[in-house]
Amino acid sequence: MKLTARQLPQIPTIGLLAYFVDGYNKLNALTPTYILVIFIVSVLAGAWAIFTIFSYHRSSTNASFVALIDILFVGAFIGAVYELRFITNADCSHVVRGSSVDVSLGIFGSASLNGVHVQVDKSCAMLKASFAFGILNTIFFFFTAVLAALHGDRLGARDKTYVRETHSHRHSHRSSQAPHSRHSSHHSHRRVYV
Repeated sequence: MKLTARQLPQIPTIGLLAYFVDGYNKLNALTPTYILVIFIVSVLAGAWAIFTIFSYHRSSTNASFVALIDILFVGAFIGAVYELRFITNADCSHVVRGSSVDVSLGIFGSASLNGVHVQVDKSCAMLKASFAFGILNTIFFFFTAVLAALHGDRLGARDKTYVRETHSHRHSHRSSQAPHSRHSSHHSHRRVYV
């Protein structure tokens, strides 16, 4: 089974945010709204993406409904990203200069390197990644909503096509030396697709 574009950002987003929800549950504290909103929207969107994969043969016939639900998820992700917007200004990593290190290069001599140490705030980085995945989800759900709407229009145009049969009668007259003439008719049928 292939993963669709809608499912790819769902998996890490749910995992990142589940870490926070679990942490707050262990502390017996309420999960902040900015985490809870994007977590709930991501879980529902992941379930919807999986549902549309398993029922693709049915969802292709009601593509307009799939497009509507996808547009609703676009709005939900915009709201969730808006709740988490404060994380864009956060600085999650600091580069700290360490002590110099002497490295021996054998017969080529030695070198003195200045050490660099990077400190990363794990919670901040995970929230920033969730924010980025929320933006990706918004883009992907909008893209699939447009594709579903176009697919639905194509199916609707195909259903409006009908077959009109035209009959043409051809009469040929045969004359013969006999005192009476015979009439025979030949019928041809053509199908015209409108």
